[in-house]
Amino acid sequence: MEKSIIIAVVLGILVLISVVQALQLNALKEKINEGKLTFSKTSSSSSGGSNGQSSGLPSNIQDLPSMVGGC
Repeated sequence: MEKSIIIAVVLGILVLISVVQALQLNALKEKINEGKLTFSKTSSSSSGGSNGQSSGLPSNIQDLPSMVGGC
């Protein structure tokens, strides 16, 4: 195969993927606007960090400001 044919095929695949993603994004946007989309919060077994509040983040991310010497 020639180099230009391979590039054209790859470009066509990328365009097809972007079209599919645009359609999925549009469908998701419509669901959000109609209020049909529901979110579920998963419970965390961690105690929530040093301040006692649970934000749903892993403890290593919650303690990040103190790890880097936060203000």
